[in-house]
Amino acid sequence: MSKLFFYSVVKRFVVALIIAGSCFNVIHAEALDKQAMEKRLSIAYIASDLTIPFWEIVSRGIRYTAMDLGHDVVIYDANNNVKSELEHTVKAINGRVDGIIIFPETSASCTMVLNLAREAGIPVVIADIGTDSGEYVSYISSDNEQGTYDIGRVLVSNLHKLGWAEGEVGIIAIPQKRLNGQARTAGFMKAMIEGGIASVDIKQMKTFSQQETYDYSAELINHYPNLRAIWLQTSHTVPSALNAISDLGKKGQVAVIAFDAEPEFPDMIDRGVILGSAMQQPYLMGQEALLVLDCHLKGESVEKHKQLPILSISKKNLTEKLSLIQKTVLGL
Repeated sequence: MSKLFFYSVVKRFVVALIIAGSCFNVIHAEALDKQAMEKRLSIAYIASDLTIPFWEIVSRGIRYTAMDLGHDVVIYDANNNVKSELEHTVKAINGRVDGIIIFPETSASCTMVLNLAREAGIPVVIADIGTDSGEYVSYISSDNEQGTYDIGRVLVSNLHKLGWAEGEVGIIAIPQKRLNGQARTAGFMKAMIEGGIASVDIKQMKTFSQQETYDYSAELINHYPNLRAIWLQTSHTVPSALNAISDLGKKGQVAVIAFDAEPEFPDMIDRGVILGSAMQQPYLMGQEALLVLDCHLKGESVEKHKQLPILSISKKNLTEKLSLIQKTVLGL
């Protein structure tokens, strides 16, 4: 075999390897691109009201988790309005999202959202409030009944220590047509009954405004001379309750205890401005909702109902729980 013939054969072999390698790289790159495209999902988050810190913190849990997974999130704000909630659902469906995460206005309105999504073939994860009926992938909730029972016991203990066991408690509640509202009231009332504390009235929020809470607080104080505590089933209107107590000359005579948390709550609890709060973990809730939807869209099985614990925080355990509060409750 001549050298010339040998080099010719080798050259053709090397060229063939290069071509084959190039083809493999192209095919491999195309496969990776296709795989990346298949994994990148578009998720709609329909929030109840982003002006309330709880829902904004939930959005952080959803957005940052989606970012880690390489997904896109479109956020809609229903502004505490059922009509807007349904309009946003239609927008999300028309936008051909892969899945929807919703924190519904009411358990009744959630049924309508689920029906629209089912007709469009879009899976839905519900969080917090729940639904009266309909098909959904998973329901991520907080253990409202246990959480409010625990914070109710904190209130009972404090009222006894203050010598106010004969006093009365008023409640400013979220709408009781919501399943989570019903659970919150049930847990708290159980603690009051066990502790021998009288609950005299319950006011249901409609606008969730500062003025509404101020007016309700003033009404409770004026109508019940033996009132010793106000429990708010929210957190953002706590300043209004405190203002009403102060304006009506009841500072130091009527205590406030809350549900959920604001960034200033740890300091307020530490200084005794409020006795404590049953804190949901909204960042964790948003994170879990996104992860569950991601697993479902990948064909994996998921829990139908996942309950997250509520942190019952008072001065007694504030220091111990502070780092957890900052991360999963306040989303810091």
